[in-house]
Amino acid sequence: MQPDTRIVVTRALPAPAERVFDAFLDPAVAPLFLFATVTGETIVAAIDARVGGGFTITERRPDTGDVRHVGRYLAIDRPGGLRFEFGVPQFSPGTTTVAIGIRPLGDHCELTLTHDGVLPEFAERTRDGWDRILAGLLPAYDGMRAAGWR
Repeated sequence: MQPDTRIVVTRALPAPAERVFDAFLDPAVAPLFLFATVTGETIVAAIDARVGGGFTITERRPDTGDVRHVGRYLAIDRPGGLRFEFGVPQFSPGTTTVAIGIRPLGDHCELTLTHDGVLPEFAERTRDGWDRILAGLLPAYDGMRAAGWR
């Protein structure tokens, strides 16, 4: 049996660290990029942005039905980053850990997302998913949904 995989995705973003950080916890912005797909419709977006709190983002997708993404915040350090347990109960009963580090670079920033505990057979798909999610982060502020999937 292969050990679980660590996924690391780094992206330079032309926005201040505070704005990038806030996108993950803002219930109006987060569902426009977190776990959003072009063909899906977000039907639940609940965020309790405190350590010990959590989130549920459920998207209704034509091919798989309602897909619920859940997490529990382990650390929140604005604007430096956050860490949370993450799961998709429909596909796996377990959870993994996601850490988001944000390094300010003047009016820009660098975001590094580390996802630990990914099953090896899902590594490539998970990396691609996070790439697309992060590509949609800033467009979400302009109301664009799932911009990374276009």
